[in-house]
Amino acid sequence: MAGNPTNLFGSDRPEPLYHARALGPDAAYQLADITKTRAQFGSLSPRWPAKFLEFKALPTSVYRINRVNEDAGHPDTLCGKDDPLGNEVPQGFVPYQTTPREQRLSCISTIINVDTRVQDGWSAPYDQTAEQIALAIESLKERQEAQLINNPEYGLLNSLADGMSIPTRTGPPTPDDLDDLLSMVWKEPSFFLAHPRALSAFERECTRRGVPPETADTRGGRFLLWRGVPIVPTDKLYVDGEQRPRSAGDKTNILLVRTGESRRGVVGLYQAGVPDEQSRGLSLRFRGIDDHGVSSYLLNLYCAVAVLADDALACLSDVDVGVYHDPRP
Repeated sequence: MAGNPTNLFGSDRPEPLYHARALGPDAAYQLADITKTRAQFGSLSPRWPAKFLEFKALPTSVYRINRVNEDAGHPDTLCGKDDPLGNEVPQGFVPYQTTPREQRLSCISTIINVDTRVQDGWSAPYDQTAEQIALAIESLKERQEAQLINNPEYGLLNSLADGMSIPTRTGPPTPDDLDDLLSMVWKEPSFFLAHPRALSAFERECTRRGVPPETADTRGGRFLLWRGVPIVPTDKLYVDGEQRPRSAGDKTNILLVRTGESRRGVVGLYQAGVPDEQSRGLSLRFRGIDDHGVSSYLLNLYCAVAVLADDALACLSDVDVGVYHDPRP
């Protein structure tokens, strides 16, 4: 035969020896059953902040935060050894703020479209519609976490009271900086909130001082503790506005939160009893099938966060996450 014969794969490339003597893997693959996974959503996070916050269900979409008008002073009291019947008891009342803040729920929405022919013909072993809806729900919950921290109206970073934000002492987050935060939210602090890179920067400073933080298992995860308060990681507390910063430096913030309505802390809010509820404040509604055979689903997630008292939330700002130390003595 003149020239180079074409091998079994239709190319001039020399055929591997095992192909000539036995069934090759490329051909065998066509007859084999393969193990496949569900679609892996690599950008999903554990969403720890939602697990540490206490949430309150609202019958309506408005949450009014009533407060005492402390600038008006406290009622006078009678205190002493004398018989109160022989003295005039001071009179008064506790004044309320006449224009309390009202927090309204926001709605995070998306629409998922699935061709019914795809659903009919390609739903083994995984239901295509169910997978699309599950991934959309995860995406909405990721967006919810970002809104709880960064929303311009109700996000934690934009709900700080005057005087409740302080800069770092020297740039990187040190034990002294976190102690300063604890002195501001000293009534039953619940957790710190930090970007993973800020958490690593704090560990480096602790290692440099020879005071490594303790760890504890809680809420389904293992967390660093400082003074017994867990440090909760989240990539939604951005570094210079980026969720996944590429540079070695840059600045971020660390928050300290007291959570719970009974403790006059920070409270997550959601709409109770929404139709077709899938999870907390999340509804899924079938919108129908159009003339092209595409089925449509609407997902709405109602959420917000409220700060009940000024001293329930504090921020360490200008946190430098790019400071490293020479390990040599």
